[in-house]
Amino acid sequence: MSDKTFYVTTPIYYVNAEPHLGTAYTTIAADAIARYRRMTGHDVMFLTGLDEHGQKIAQAAEDNGMSPQEWVDAIAPKFKAAWDMLGVSYDDFIRTTEPRHKKGVQAFWTELYDRGFLYQGNYEGWYCVPDETYWTEEQLEDGKCPQCSRDVQFIKEDNWFFKLSEFQQPLLDFYESHPDFVQPETRRNEVLSFVKGGLRDLSISRTNFTWGVPLPFAEDHVTYVWIDALLNYITALGYGGEDHERFDRYWPADYNFVGKDIIRFHCVIWPAMLLAAGIAPPKSVFAHGFLLTKGEKMSKSKGNAQTPASLVERFGVDAYRYYFMRDVQFGQDGSISMESMVQRYNGDLANDWGNLVSRLLNMTEKYFDGLTPAAPTAEPTDADATLLAIAGVLPEKYEAAMVRLDYVSALEAAWDLIKECNRYIETQAPWTLAKEGDDARLAAVIYNTLEAVRISALFTAPVMPNTSADVWTRLGLGDITAVTDIAAVAEWGQLPAGLRVSKGEPLYPRIYEEA
Repeated sequence: MSDKTFYVTTPIYYVNAEPHLGTAYTTIAADAIARYRRMTGHDVMFLTGLDEHGQKIAQAAEDNGMSPQEWVDAIAPKFKAAWDMLGVSYDDFIRTTEPRHKKGVQAFWTELYDRGFLYQGNYEGWYCVPDETYWTEEQLEDGKCPQCSRDVQFIKEDNWFFKLSEFQQPLLDFYESHPDFVQPETRRNEVLSFVKGGLRDLSISRTNFTWGVPLPFAEDHVTYVWIDALLNYITALGYGGEDHERFDRYWPADYNFVGKDIIRFHCVIWPAMLLAAGIAPPKSVFAHGFLLTKGEKMSKSKGNAQTPASLVERFGVDAYRYYFMRDVQFGQDGSISMESMVQRYNGDLANDWGNLVSRLLNMTEKYFDGLTPAAPTAEPTDADATLLAIAGVLPEKYEAAMVRLDYVSALEAAWDLIKECNRYIETQAPWTLAKEGDDARLAAVIYNTLEAVRISALFTAPVMPNTSADVWTRLGLGDITAVTDIAAVAEWGQLPAGLRVSKGEPLYPRIYEEA
């Protein structure tokens, strides 16, 4: 077991609908960094899961003539199937209806109760059932929910409250001493502004329905669904159970990945709850932007939402993953379209990467009977030196980008080498060398390009795992997922001579039909 741990989480997704492009986007981003950290020797815990409690779920189940448990049990497999389809390598999948979660939630409330941070009182205010969110009169926009623009209900009930107001200054102190806690910087400024505006105590229970985790000291109260959901990040590690080994090993999380619309819960309420319990907050909450189509947020209600399955059917899994990590800067809103997806597929994947691999393996078969030639012993030419230099800086550039969660720059660094490989083949013209009988130079050119392709596959693997595994198989190499020191494996000259290569089918056949 590595002494370097890495814990990344997605938000747990609400089971009111099947997975969509937005939930898939967050999950693939988390998967890419989890896969990369495994390749840098980290002991990785990658958590995703489902938020299955709350009034909205109870209502949806009733509307469909089912019990809430039957309803969530019917939806949950669809998320697992979607993540399996997209090659998501999660280590744990938590559902908030699991006994381990209920046990952890109740242990947490007992801790806060014992520490004096909870009290009973009356709540009067506005509540949005679709978003399961409380709002003050001042926060409403034209009398409606400021988040989803739908009608709100005025509710008045006996609740338990968390003394959130006591954590204004502790949170501001925490943000100052942990400047990377809220990322990116634009979100950090929003959070600081919100907290400086003053915090109100938070209702943490409901009594008008029963579908939730009961408070251990007030069984007629169920935990407010958002608070229940936040605790998944520690209950999945065994918090509140008998075995604390995973919690001790992985907490605090390196990253909680969330959408920018839920930063109030994750960057204000969540760290305050943890500070109250004497638990360290996560190292960072990274809030990404929205996916936009023609300037609008993608949503089913707007009728502009494609499903992951429909795009995978057309482009394949790895092309899907590549597009969203390459075309959208993580942390910002990003415009997506079928046209840009086709362009990215044909340009980067079919022309640059797929064509390179096909040409190279064809030439290896044609000129060397399908066996990798030996590494050259002659002094490198200027063209060789350029190729080697780009390959040499790739590990450092890629790591620097991934530390920032800058998937776009990481992939651009990998593509620098792929594009140089294509230039190298064109300028060195192996077909001319073969015609002229310059066998030594021909062998050097083919070896160098094969070696650069081997290295390129390493650094495209976190985003395009299937393609990279396929390329390594075609090169006669082993299991790419077994790599635990990517920088060492990427050092130049490790491709053995005499490996049997195989051409295989084109990695990315061009798409010709209109988008």
